[in-house]
Amino acid sequence: MAWLDGGAGRLAIIDIARPEFDATKLGTSFETLMGSIHGVLPDGSLVEGMEVFRRAYAAVGHGWILAATGWPVLKPMADAAYRVFAKYRLKLTGRSSCASGRCRVASTTVRP
Repeated sequence: MAWLDGGAGRLAIIDIARPEFDATKLGTSFETLMGSIHGVLPDGSLVEGMEVFRRAYAAVGHGWILAATGWPVLKPMADAAYRVFAKYRLKLTGRSSCASGRCRVASTTVRP
């Protein structure tokens, strides 16, 4: 996603695995953030799951790519598919064990 932004500053990628990251500043826990991707909106509210991807792609001018996943008939299916992926993503991406207790998974901040 960062390369789609092209340095325009519309997205800020936050590595939640960094030791200095404090999930409580977002009103949540590290474990919750590890459960699925989250985005922080300009007003400080959190969005999660497919909504993060829909907003991030829209923010960088490529919202059309995921537009169909927000349609009323397809949205529940796309959201459910992401939840299944999120549950198994560490195993699927070869990061099923976390020696340090903090897996290398990035969270995305979305700035529409």
